[in-house]
Amino acid sequence: MTENRQIIIDSLPTDRLEPGNYALRTVEAPAPGDGEVLCRTLAITIGAGQRAGLQGSASYAGAPRAGIVMSGTAVARVEASNDDAVPAGSLVVCPAGWQDYSVHEAAKVRVVDEGRGGDPAHHLGVYGTNGLTAYFGLFDVGGPEEDQTVVVSAAAGSVGHLVGQMAKTAGCRVVGVAGGEAKCRLLTEDLGFDAAVDYKSPDFRGDFKEATSDRIDIYFDNTGGEVLGSALRRMKVGGRIVCCGVVSQYDTSKPAPGPFGVPGLLINFRVRMEGFLVFDYAKRYPEAWTRMREWVEAGELVPKQDVFEGLENAPEAFVDLLAGGNVGTRIVRVAS
Repeated sequence: MTENRQIIIDSLPTDRLEPGNYALRTVEAPAPGDGEVLCRTLAITIGAGQRAGLQGSASYAGAPRAGIVMSGTAVARVEASNDDAVPAGSLVVCPAGWQDYSVHEAAKVRVVDEGRGGDPAHHLGVYGTNGLTAYFGLFDVGGPEEDQTVVVSAAAGSVGHLVGQMAKTAGCRVVGVAGGEAKCRLLTEDLGFDAAVDYKSPDFRGDFKEATSDRIDIYFDNTGGEVLGSALRRMKVGGRIVCCGVVSQYDTSKPAPGPFGVPGLLINFRVRMEGFLVFDYAKRYPEAWTRMREWVEAGELVPKQDVFEGLENAPEAFVDLLAGGNVGTRIVRVAS
């Protein structure tokens, strides 16, 4: 019997997520049926949006429930195939969840180009949902133009660090908001941001005002909360707010109310505030992959990731991410 380790949701969190909300179990690996493939998980990605799913605030994730394998996207190797279109040995991206082995319809996995992607885990980051979210959120919802000021919250995170670099390719001035001096230095010294503001600083409001002295054309919001409130007061007339995530409100049983000043500030400054889901752009993913690959190969887009080793450490990796521990895409490597 081939063993299949699984991380299951043992109990739904009542306040902050804890590793104890998960449990490790071992079952027999599944077998593929007609038109299906058996996938061996190599790495999984963890994002703050998965906490919204456990909270029940992400409608696309369905109602949260315990006793099931924790969901998640993986890059995997096809171990056995019953569909000639996806032969054994293929490298694929699939919704494997937190487990060693999973079975999928061959038509519903995405075969990736192993020769051009670099580290296979990049198919979970810059070429995965994170990169696609950054691309369509910035260019389609935000609509950046040369010399405009773009502000990104959670700017050292999985989506934010890509948004800022993409905005630079459009000729924008980019300001990142991140937690801690080390992350702020990374943004300006390694990733080309023009300025970075530490939201943990006691002088945050003054620092933010100074960094946005010409005000804000586009605010890409990954956090909500106080940073969104500060950005609302610095928007230019006709500015755009891209609502991508609300990470400051996920890991709690008592999400804070929306920022003061809505809708008054939106009306007075004629600001457009729009949310989006990346899945709505599925037909255009190849366009984004082509442009992002060009930027990566030219050195204009530097994808960052931090890594936990071992499936059993996925719960700890998730809790640490929610506490702001990640830089770039959080990856858990499961197998070689």
